[in-house]
Amino acid sequence: MTPADRNLVWHHRRIGRADYRRRNGHPGAVLWFTGLSGSGKSTLANAVEEALFAQGVYTYLLDGDNVRHGLNRDLGFGAGDRVENIRRIGEVARLFVDAGLVVLTAFISPFRADRDRVRALLGPGEFAEIHVACDLATCEARDPKGLYRKARAGEIPEFTGLTSPYEPPLAPELVVDTATTPLDQCVRQVLGLWERIRDS
Repeated sequence: MTPADRNLVWHHRRIGRADYRRRNGHPGAVLWFTGLSGSGKSTLANAVEEALFAQGVYTYLLDGDNVRHGLNRDLGFGAGDRVENIRRIGEVARLFVDAGLVVLTAFISPFRADRDRVRALLGPGEFAEIHVACDLATCEARDPKGLYRKARAGEIPEFTGLTSPYEPPLAPELVVDTATTPLDQCVRQVLGLWERIRDS
């Protein structure tokens, strides 16, 4: 603890998670989509959010690229900055859960330890890790942003899946194979997971 930390006191709010759950009709939770670049994380998370929104669920989507335009614009892509990127996202996600929202996060989040730290910020049943599984060859063939091409050309020195590791989840709440499964079926799988969280 630093001297500055010793001057901080947690301010307790009168409205809590139980109050939001009663009003919203559902709990807050994080649906954490993790996978390689090009695996379809953002596409799937957007489709799931649309489906949840249509059901009247209060949601917010945090996307990797979008967050780096603002909150994390000062971070690069080295190992240390990637750790800090996910730490910040985890803290933001926890605030949204405090407000009773279902937070969908679409981040490569390549390191298990980082994802585990986010899980530890939340209570039982509030964090669901969704492995958007897609083989490297398919991700590279899609290459929607041209990143694999740049990485192969040496323009991106640390690229997950090629020159930087990706650590797949060991025990995710859900695995969706976006290489072989149509988007609508993937969405239904995630909605099934959400229903289990909602009803728990």
